[in-house]
Amino acid sequence: MKLNQIADNEGARKGRMRVGRGIGSGKGKTAGRGVKGQKSRTGVAIKGFEGGQMPLYRRLPKRGFRPPHQKTWQVINVGTLQKAIDDKKLDAGKPIDSAAMLAAGLFKSASDGVRLLGKGEIKTKIEVKVAGASASAIAAVEKAGGKVELPPKPVAEAA
Repeated sequence: MKLNQIADNEGARKGRMRVGRGIGSGKGKTAGRGVKGQKSRTGVAIKGFEGGQMPLYRRLPKRGFRPPHQKTWQVINVGTLQKAIDDKKLDAGKPIDSAAMLAAGLFKSASDGVRLLGKGEIKTKIEVKVAGASASAIAAVEKAGGKVELPPKPVAEAA
């Protein structure tokens, strides 16, 4: 078999309907658009239009605000770290940072950093370098004999 001999099965693809090509075609004259009116014309976009009544999207109040440059964190629980260590994906002897977690396949991209949360249980002594951590996560790691290293807090400039 050659690439130029490959073809679809008979009837696998349907041809496009040519509209407005005579009454014998079944889609002639009005081309399936019905008769007259706004919708039969070209360039009509009335998706949110409700016949002059105040549309739903304008009747409902606007609420909330999302900061445009908000940071997105990859969330990892201490239980997930323990499972990765048990499965030999992470080496507990070396410091565990976002690059090691990425290599272990705990997430696909590090985004703006990794935030450690306290769900689950950790039994191994580990040293973790993350962008953020909850108080329960820090307590769980320190209880197992490890430590959590966070980046230094930015000092607010005195004005």
